[in-house]
Amino acid sequence: MDERSAFSDDATGMESDIHALSPERVRDVLEALDRQDGGEVRNLIAPLHTEDLAELINGLSPDERERLIEAIKFNFDDEVLPFLDPETADAVMEQLGTRRSAQAIAEMELDDALHILEDLDTEDQQEILKTIDPATRKELEAGLSYPEESAGRLMRRSMVFVPEFWTVGDAIDYLRRHPKLPEDFYVLYVINPQFRPVGILPLSTLMRHPRSARITDLMQKDLHCFTTTTDQEEVAYVFRKYGLVEAPVLGEEGRLVGTITVDDAVEVMREELEEDFLRSSGLTGQDLSRTVLASVKTRFPWLFVNVLTAMMAAAVIDLFDETIEHLVVLAVLMPIIASMGGNAGIQASTVTVRAIAMRRVDVRGAWRSVWKEVLIGGLNGLGIAAITGTGIYMIYGNPQIAMVFALAMILVMVMAGLAGAGLPMLMRRLGIDPAITSGVFLTMLTDIVGFLSFLGLATLLVVR
Repeated sequence: MDERSAFSDDATGMESDIHALSPERVRDVLEALDRQDGGEVRNLIAPLHTEDLAELINGLSPDERERLIEAIKFNFDDEVLPFLDPETADAVMEQLGTRRSAQAIAEMELDDALHILEDLDTEDQQEILKTIDPATRKELEAGLSYPEESAGRLMRRSMVFVPEFWTVGDAIDYLRRHPKLPEDFYVLYVINPQFRPVGILPLSTLMRHPRSARITDLMQKDLHCFTTTTDQEEVAYVFRKYGLVEAPVLGEEGRLVGTITVDDAVEVMREELEEDFLRSSGLTGQDLSRTVLASVKTRFPWLFVNVLTAMMAAAVIDLFDETIEHLVVLAVLMPIIASMGGNAGIQASTVTVRAIAMRRVDVRGAWRSVWKEVLIGGLNGLGIAAITGTGIYMIYGNPQIAMVFALAMILVMVMAGLAGAGLPMLMRRLGIDPAITSGVFLTMLTDIVGFLSFLGLATLLVVR
């Protein structure tokens, strides 16, 4: 099967954006790859920013990616690796070779290196780590020992710290003389003799005061610290809530072991948002770069669950086959009930999941939130029922069917509010990501309740 890149179908139709990968350049690269013109490929990607090149590589089919890497193998930009999808990065490093990949990882910031290593198989991890110098390998192994998606995996070890008895002049002289300052830093960490942070000094504060000013008089003592085991979602939440630019990470006995900067926190927010969005449909972020068979293997289980839940809803309909035969109009109206219930449930679920993510729902407020969504569903149901019930009466001239439809609409809208808010709360209590309830399970409940109420009421009030 011919697998073209994710860009192939619509690259020429996209609008050019100075902040994005040019569709014309993508088309030119693909054409150069088809011509096997390695020199032209290198010329085309030379002006690209690191993240644009990563975007290009992520969007290529496996065959196109292999030919691209082969063309730029000897001047490949190692900084691209952290921005690649995990499966793409694995394939690229396999093509580059163990020694070259190990060299690239050894020169990265700790958090970027861990981001790549944690997605590799244990065997591949060990093969690369054995090639790295002992000092760097020790740091990487220590980082891998921390829980996945924790502050220990997210932090950088390169930071600037100064003793509390220094002056502004001492700090400035130190910064000018130090040969290996971090590439990006925003604050100085002020530490005591036990290597525990007692404050932070933003660079802007440092530069605005005279050399004689004491650091202890200028530093901010209100610290927001994380431990190496703090979950990365908690890190992102604290950064967002307090508008942090940089924050310390503490190890054993409260000693300073690393730092997390705002760009790392923003990346976590983006990853969590994308992950929740994709997981609600049973997908992952690597689907674009996977082969057809690999994508089928990951999507099939979720589709099979959809089949099972759809069969459950169909079984409910089958219970009322005689009712439907007696009143064929019920089959025409059933999809409206199901659609309204599903949409209302998704609305309630989306609001609830967002409230959970923003920490706006605590234990005491959980039932209040559920009740609010039930009330909203009921009131919306009353309004929709009045409008649609009137319309059905005018179309079919049957007041009983109009009344049954209106009652079923109210019931399914109430159920949508209850399930849409209650399922995410329940999932959170069970330690499961609430985002997964916004899809198949919520739709299953609203469909079953909708069909059962509509057909059941029709059986009781119309047919009999």
